[in-house]
Amino acid sequence: MSETPKPPYDPRHPWHAHEVAAVTDHLEVDPELGLSHEEAGRRLDTHGHNRLTQQAGRSPIKRLLLQFHQPLIYILMASGLAAAALGEWVDASVIFGVVLLNAAVGFIQEGRAEQALAALARTVASEVSVQRGGGRHRLNAEHLVPGDVVHLSAGDRVPADVRVMHAVGLQATEASLTGESAAVAKHNTALPEETRVAERANMAFAGTLVVAGQGKGLVVATGDHTETGRIARLLSATQSLETPLTRAMGKFSNLLLVVILSLALLTFVIGLARGETPVDMLMAAVALAVGAIPEGLPAALTVTLAIGVARMAKRRAIIRRLPAVETLGSTTVICSDKTGTLTENQMTVEVIYAGGGVIEVSGRGYAPNGQLTVDGQPAALGGALRECLVAGLLCNDSALIKREGEWDVDGDPTEVALIVVARKAGLDEGSVQALCPREAELPFDAGRQTMATLHRIEGQGVVFVKGALERIIPRCARMLDADGQVAPLDAAAIDAAAHAMAGRGLRVLAFARMAPAHQLDGDDDVAGDLTFLGLQGMIDPPRGRATAAVKACHRAGIEVKMITGDHAATALAIARQMGIADESDVALTGRELARQSDEQLAATVRQVRVFARVEPAEKLRLVKAIQAHGDVVAMTGDGVNDAPALKAADIGVAMGGVGTDVAKEAADMVLTDDNFATIEAAVEAGRGVYDNLVKFITWTLPTNFGEGLVILAAIFAGATLPITPLQILWINMTTAVLLGMSLAFEPIESDVMHRPPRPPGRPILDRVLMGRIVLVGIIMLAGAFGLFVRWFDLTGDVALARSVSVNVFVAVEIVFLFACRSQRRPLWRLAPFSNPWVWGGVALQVLLQAAFTYWPPMQSVFGTAAVPLGAWREIAVVALIALILVEAEKVIRRPHDSVSLARVAEK
Repeated sequence: MSETPKPPYDPRHPWHAHEVAAVTDHLEVDPELGLSHEEAGRRLDTHGHNRLTQQAGRSPIKRLLLQFHQPLIYILMASGLAAAALGEWVDASVIFGVVLLNAAVGFIQEGRAEQALAALARTVASEVSVQRGGGRHRLNAEHLVPGDVVHLSAGDRVPADVRVMHAVGLQATEASLTGESAAVAKHNTALPEETRVAERANMAFAGTLVVAGQGKGLVVATGDHTETGRIARLLSATQSLETPLTRAMGKFSNLLLVVILSLALLTFVIGLARGETPVDMLMAAVALAVGAIPEGLPAALTVTLAIGVARMAKRRAIIRRLPAVETLGSTTVICSDKTGTLTENQMTVEVIYAGGGVIEVSGRGYAPNGQLTVDGQPAALGGALRECLVAGLLCNDSALIKREGEWDVDGDPTEVALIVVARKAGLDEGSVQALCPREAELPFDAGRQTMATLHRIEGQGVVFVKGALERIIPRCARMLDADGQVAPLDAAAIDAAAHAMAGRGLRVLAFARMAPAHQLDGDDDVAGDLTFLGLQGMIDPPRGRATAAVKACHRAGIEVKMITGDHAATALAIARQMGIADESDVALTGRELARQSDEQLAATVRQVRVFARVEPAEKLRLVKAIQAHGDVVAMTGDGVNDAPALKAADIGVAMGGVGTDVAKEAADMVLTDDNFATIEAAVEAGRGVYDNLVKFITWTLPTNFGEGLVILAAIFAGATLPITPLQILWINMTTAVLLGMSLAFEPIESDVMHRPPRPPGRPILDRVLMGRIVLVGIIMLAGAFGLFVRWFDLTGDVALARSVSVNVFVAVEIVFLFACRSQRRPLWRLAPFSNPWVWGGVALQVLLQAAFTYWPPMQSVFGTAAVPLGAWREIAVVALIALILVEAEKVIRRPHDSVSLARVAEK
């Protein structure tokens, strides 16, 4: 009978679910000799190099051309063509200069934004120790193939996905891939097939870091087929979304384009119907189009966002894409990773149980600053407490190091936490280790879940043991009391203390000793007769300011959700400490999430605030489920596993310090201080940016509206045009730069973080602001057209009458600028000199208008004439009427606004 043929190699095979012998058989390799060089070469030809495939991006030419594929740019180019058609090459050059500037900014930003896959590729190890042809060799990790036998030791970056064959104290940090904050101990035992990635302790994954021990493993997946490669595929398939601002501006621009073209066509048709020549009507239609186009809007948008970028940079938030400045201000939901984002990413002992008592530990992170207290009083260092701390120092292979003024770890963060708490109690690991030299050890093993070390203390052999409570307590026959005396083991009290720690989300380690001891050759030497010393409960604690930042987000109407790869109990405990969740909340695990349909998940995300043991694809799915409700989602994170969700979110926020390059490249914004609290400041700045943008739009549109109405009125009345296309361009370009741009520097209003987020679907301009725009536009129409007719009738000088008309527009724009400094508060409630740019812009505009009106060279270019004093008085009256009506409208619409805003700010 012939043998059943082996199935072909499949990188998606559940390698973790099979014993090592079955895996080596499947991959046809001798675990002692490794692959032959010839076989490795054949497999390299078949499976390709161990690297991630770089996705081909858009060509530079295509990216450049797409910068012009925007409605506002169409409007600007139409304006430039119109100016060129009129022979006004200077104005046309200025307009096209604005178009090219916007295109250049967008081109540069986009060219830098799509480098996530390149950063991901850099996480793969460059060299690796591999067994081939019966010998051990160093080779470039790109040449690894499925079936290679690799050697791993502390400090190595795992070069591919590896099925562990042999492990001696082997531990790897996988937070960047799975979100698990503690180092993961590796073993070679088969696991159930349904075991999730974060729980596959018999696998080592590409890009993760070995922090302790050594081991040997079998390469089962390389390149794109690794877990890191799977994330790369998710990342490349995830489209960056339009921001709320770009969506709103797109709709606004499309509407504006339709209105302008319709009015221009209407002007042309009406003029022909009245018997005017087609050439004259074409020029009138061009004048109307030039007047109605807000030429300064794209430039103002860019400048306002750029100022927002500068403000955020001062608050330690670096913006990678300009529209992201405003997007965070529009956010309705923040989905935050836990490890390294909300927490310190530094394991910290918070509670010790020793001698029958509970000792609280203050201080957070790796800095050895803090106290050990009992009922608020300093704890006495003696008895069981001292022995428990000494055990943590001696049964330990890690080190706490100070580098450039910052505390850092060398080894397992859990072991470093034991060193830090001992230092807080006044013990120095160097001195303790010198007095108690190590003679033998049993490295930590995931199977037995314990570590043991043999030391010579005052001529006697003593074994210290640490590990899981359920593995140590059954071996203990007695315990030390608070005075260091041997007492009967109180297993019930110990169990209650452990449960209390677990309820706080703490990871619990138990400590014991055996003396005298003569050898430590195997598990049998510590199988029983141990003396229990105590428990130490540790956690990766919340960041200092993060809790206050969460509260600030809630106050601003922003919901905060935690999405993490860590354990559910730990995640929920941290979430409750920070106010993200309350006592009635539960954590939804990735396994439970995977069983839900998209419809079920869409309902679930409305209710659940903590998602734990979540894998990269599930983070991405969660973000999309929240967006399906119309929410604007900000996703924070620092790991490779966060990158797809960061890219898919409306705004991705990466941590700049501990964050991986992959996360930073996928994100729109990077926090340089890795502090969730910085997001609060960024939200405030983002809302301020949007406020200022709306202020500019509200300020500029009445002029365009009024200019269009003046042209229409002249056509309907059969009168001479009160303002020429060149004069319209003068008004629009000079006032946009000198007056409008000053609004970009307007200080953030005090109530901005007490308002709810702007509804995602709401247009840029609400009915109140649209009404204000129409009101001011009609005032401009009445003033400019009325005074044009009056002074033309009085003098018969069309140049003088047009000069009066132009100055009506500019005067009303100046007073309206002051009114637009706040859309809610009346002018007298604003600090008059809080924005000096406004006063400087007004002064320059007045000087330019004086030259425009009285300087002969400019009179010759623009067709203007000197305006008499009487006309200036009438112009001032029109401007004053506009200011009074706008401020009165504010008070009428919001009669209690000035009082209520002050009360809200106090709250």
